[in-house]
Amino acid sequence: MPKSALSQSEISAKLRDMPGWRVENGALTRDLKTDGWPTTLMVVNAIGFLAEAADHHPDLQVSWGSIKISLSTHTAKGITDKDFALAREMERLALWRPAAGGPLAGTQREWVREATRS
Repeated sequence: MPKSALSQSEISAKLRDMPGWRVENGALTRDLKTDGWPTTLMVVNAIGFLAEAADHHPDLQVSWGSIKISLSTHTAKGITDKDFALAREMERLALWRPAAGGPLAGTQREWVREATRS
């Protein structure tokens, strides 16, 4: 059964809990910055894994040190709960860091970070 597109007020309410995400050209959108090409490719592959597992595929714009993610549900002609669910998983994976004081030390590099918008 196709999912229904969310209303603008529903989208606005959900965006309050998702800093860094916005609506752009009818899609749920987020920019990430990386420390360079190898990290960009790793994040793109991780996003691809999640998208394939969810059978829901974002549009990606990939550059040397950045990734732009855009999600919408084409069959619903808009943004659905499916887009928000996948966006949360993508962000969780891309921005994950080991817990402080835990057994994993984690990288000291900037790795992946939220993009600042001007």
